[in-house]
Amino acid sequence: MGSHAAPVPSLAHRDPESQKPRTTVLMTNNDTLRSLRYALNINDAQMAEMIAKTGRETHPSEVENWLKREGEDGFTELPDPILCRFLDGLIIEKRGLRPDGAIPEPLDFLSNNEVLKKLRIALNLRDEDVNTIFQQADFVVTKAELGSFFRKQGHRNYRKCPEQVLRKFIAGLTKKSA
Repeated sequence: MGSHAAPVPSLAHRDPESQKPRTTVLMTNNDTLRSLRYALNINDAQMAEMIAKTGRETHPSEVENWLKREGEDGFTELPDPILCRFLDGLIIEKRGLRPDGAIPEPLDFLSNNEVLKKLRIALNLRDEDVNTIFQQADFVVTKAELGSFFRKQGHRNYRKCPEQVLRKFIAGLTKKSA
């Protein structure tokens, strides 16, 4: 007999009703930005330039304060519209402006689904590419689950993207770029 690989966690086999209360700290926008900076290997000045591509002038020192951990001197909480601007700037950096040249207005509320969608667009990823990134983080997401994260809210197959999925995606990006 061959050796068996360790089971890979999947969303398909979890019953949220039976899980114990989580004691983990939620990932903030600052955490997301910090993780993406590392995963994409970009510096403060590049991040500021990406945000500026969306019409908001940003200084690298401002980015530096968003990247600090809560409690550090100079820490500034990163609001959803600025994280949205960074992701839209990343799309513009990697893929160029929309055909009509319009720059999207930042969202007031940025869900994990929106973050995942914007990263998928920026990095020009297909379903297979996204699954490869999840595999880098030893995480399995079925094709149906993945599709449900990219649906419009209100669609019958839409599913809210759990924080763990976004964390694993960014972790997979980090391993892929290493």
